[in-house]
Amino acid sequence: MVWVPLGHPRTNRLTILHTSNNNCTKMSVAWLLDWSWSLDGLRDCIATGIQSVRDCDTMALTTVACLLVLFVWYCYHVGREQPRPYVTVNSLMQSADVNGLQNGYVYCHSPECVRCTHNDGLNQKLYHNLQEYAKRYSWSGMGRIHKGIREQGRYLNSRPSIQKPEVFFLPDLPTTPYFSRDAQKHDVELLERNFQTILCEFETLYKAFSNCSLPQGWKMNSTPSGEWFTFYLVNQGVCVPRNCRKCPRTYRLLGSLRTCIGNNVFGNACISVLSPGTVITEHYGPTNIRIRCHLGLKTPSGCELVVGGEPQCWAEGRCLLFDDSFLHTAFHEGSAEEGPRVVFMVDLWHPNVAAAERQALDFIFAPGR
Repeated sequence: MVWVPLGHPRTNRLTILHTSNNNCTKMSVAWLLDWSWSLDGLRDCIATGIQSVRDCDTMALTTVACLLVLFVWYCYHVGREQPRPYVTVNSLMQSADVNGLQNGYVYCHSPECVRCTHNDGLNQKLYHNLQEYAKRYSWSGMGRIHKGIREQGRYLNSRPSIQKPEVFFLPDLPTTPYFSRDAQKHDVELLERNFQTILCEFETLYKAFSNCSLPQGWKMNSTPSGEWFTFYLVNQGVCVPRNCRKCPRTYRLLGSLRTCIGNNVFGNACISVLSPGTVITEHYGPTNIRIRCHLGLKTPSGCELVVGGEPQCWAEGRCLLFDDSFLHTAFHEGSAEEGPRVVFMVDLWHPNVAAAERQALDFIFAPGR
């Protein structure tokens, strides 16, 4: 904007406008020169950097490259050795399909598996696994596990007949056949809020029974009478991808549970179905480090769970928590018209197992170790 005094003649006004235009032109030229100088400086800077790399000593470049390789290897090694978080379906899709999946159920074929080993070498194997964990991480907080492994034979042989875990007993844990809902309040409430979601996915699955005797993914268990079917999403710490694809929302829910056992052989998640007239033989679970959670999906009358001699009934949409290392059984004495008893079963950590102990137990009892 140019101010022109009214008192000047026309020739003066033109002179002022011409002078202003010259000033604008000079400013534009100066700006363009500055911009050109900046580009020249940037080009010089890049050229200098390239020349510096060319002139750099070969030994220095080799050293930097070696350090980068070592850093990448270290990150890979640490990431591989750390106890895994809860695994996803996609991460196990390839491996699980070729490692012992038959009809959607994982069978252990390894004679070295600690879950399936029942001989004098089990304690030595467990102690070796504990030593390996302590060398990699720490002995801190391992006192109770060390004590349990060192005296495992005495613990298992001297336990009263009402509670005898078959594989591993962790000493100094509170023992009770049933647990209150507050023992794992967050996970119990989360499961109960998603009752309808799990039920809908089960009903979709169960429709397949009208087409064949045992649909793919289901396992028939041995019982004195009746029929007991299970549909595993996680079996002994191993995801069953084919089954998880059929229950995607239920599987995603497992990842939201804070205390779900997903990384060792004592962790399971499945749908359990008892037909009318079924009785499950009394048996013990493998360990006392977990509590088993049953979310009732369909609970006809005449169905009971008996743990340590104490009977309890399931309720639809409600969780029932118990320690399956106690002698326990279940039965369905309802009528055929009432249909099957159905629960969603998931293994949770015993509330008195510390975080450091959980990490160590995940390592010691990792699937296939």
